[in-house]
Amino acid sequence: MRETFTFFTAGQLLFGRNAVRQLGEIAGRFQSQRILIVTDKILVKAGLVERTRESLAGKTIEVFDGGEPEPTLEVVRRCVEVAKKLRPDLVIGLGGGSNMDAAKIASIAITHGGDPRDYVGENKVPGPILPLICLPTTAGTGSEVSPAAVFTDTERETKVSCLSNYLRPAAAIVDPLFTVSCPPKVTADSGIDALTHAIEGYTAIDNARFSLPPDERSVYQGKNPMADMMAEKAIRLVGRFLRRAHRDGNDLEARDGMALAATLGGLAFTNSGVALVHAMEYPVAAAVHVSHGAGNGLLLPFVMRYNLAHNLQAFAEIAGFLGEKVADLDTEAAAERAVQAVEKLKADLGIPARLRDLGVKTEHFRPFAEKAFSLKRLMRVNPRYPTQDEIENVYRQAW
Repeated sequence: MRETFTFFTAGQLLFGRNAVRQLGEIAGRFQSQRILIVTDKILVKAGLVERTRESLAGKTIEVFDGGEPEPTLEVVRRCVEVAKKLRPDLVIGLGGGSNMDAAKIASIAITHGGDPRDYVGENKVPGPILPLICLPTTAGTGSEVSPAAVFTDTERETKVSCLSNYLRPAAAIVDPLFTVSCPPKVTADSGIDALTHAIEGYTAIDNARFSLPPDERSVYQGKNPMADMMAEKAIRLVGRFLRRAHRDGNDLEARDGMALAATLGGLAFTNSGVALVHAMEYPVAAAVHVSHGAGNGLLLPFVMRYNLAHNLQAFAEIAGFLGEKVADLDTEAAAERAVQAVEKLKADLGIPARLRDLGVKTEHFRPFAEKAFSLKRLMRVNPRYPTQDEIENVYRQAW
């Protein structure tokens, strides 16, 4: 481990049932008068937008409800247009990662101008953005504490990310009651996304071996003790509560546990990094329009097996975190048990088993591998630096 590491998060994190009631107080700290809420029509219908507005009395509020899952460049641009017309002094991202990410991009555009594409990549945001508060309604992405905003560039047929620590929200309000309306599929997809974040963060290359060219700076920095601590807790919580939340959306203890798992997983991976699972999921999602969580969940055990020998101890520990009985197993057998535990969870949640189930064709393997391999910021976090041919082979195994 290096002598020094850094750890970033949202400016303030408020967690708990009915935490949204403190939104007005938190918004008041920014002396805001014009507020843009970025959300979607489903959440308007579910009453969550109205509940969000209740503590914002006296403010001018505009609602952009055009958010959608896995937002395209066009959706993000429409959100930016609304933001530029209102000229808010505070933006609220209400929803899953897609809405929170769109809110981040709106905050960039209001502050710094330009097109969303201008900020794709790492550290392209030139300075602080308009104050942003995020309220997640799913338990998965961790976007409420993350430095990332992701959208699908349909012209280039891939998902892209804007990464900058300036994108971490000024405040994150995590109210588990806001996740109760999540249907089972969304609960499953977002929950296994949280698990993917925590596992990739926990098995990332160690901070001491994470090297960058002299002229590069990265949001991700490899494993460190704080990220490990949060990733471990997130994995334990997912193992304990995800099946319960999926089975009964009104199980409030399970909703509490998964909301905390998602936020902790977000804190872990947004400092240590995500790796090959995410790199491989991006081109898949752009081509066949699977949800980010389901795509990650499908690929997760295949990538784990590819990485296994390069971090046996960490994978063996993950098996224990997930509740597997590994005390009498050697490290290699315990590590394999982690893969099996994820495969079983994936099946129990109804996550698609194979890429062919999503409509992926064998002719996709090569172009997918080329796009995944080009994401160097993710490749260098992976415990095993893959070749393009190896990535293609993982796709083949997952097919």
